[in-house]
Amino acid sequence: MLCLFGAVAGLSFGQTVWAAEPAKAYFAGGCVWCMEEAFEPVEGVLSVVSGYMGGNVANPTYAQVSTGRTGHAESIEVTYDPAKVTYQTLLDVFWRNVDPLTPNGQFCDHGNQYRSAIFYGTDEERKLAEESKAMLERSKRFAQPIVTQVAKASTFYPAEEEHQDYYKKNPVRYKYYKFGCGRAQRLESLWGKP
Repeated sequence: MLCLFGAVAGLSFGQTVWAAEPAKAYFAGGCVWCMEEAFEPVEGVLSVVSGYMGGNVANPTYAQVSTGRTGHAESIEVTYDPAKVTYQTLLDVFWRNVDPLTPNGQFCDHGNQYRSAIFYGTDEERKLAEESKAMLERSKRFAQPIVTQVAKASTFYPAEEEHQDYYKKNPVRYKYYKFGCGRAQRLESLWGKP
């Protein structure tokens, strides 16, 4: 029976199948609460953590980052199963959830800490990120230039606990912020209805 199962599964006796190790991807798209909400429902995404990346201060706090003086962008760390979702799919989700035309800001939030960015960890991720940006530019979808950064990932610092899953813990305040900020409206004008 074991030999038959191995033959049916296409495996020879003694061959081991290893599950894919979870991978991490890093994105900045303005408000981390909104980026968490965009990525958490994606099939194959295991977790999304709000935090900060791209700055020059170790262990920054939200209060420090929000001044715009640490160099960090509000960012998310996406842990995903590469057997279920590709990095390319995550890039597609990213683009549909940012305004790639506004430098140093997203929607109602302004400052370097709200810039849009793809932080790559490997040469393959850099290549895919740059190709996706170039494809968007070639599409001529927008008259303005794409200003989203493609930058090497640095240390990711998780945000304070009150910023994790904020959209779930504080749904009324979150919806008020998101609507008041004009995020959903601007995304629809850029990309069409979800």
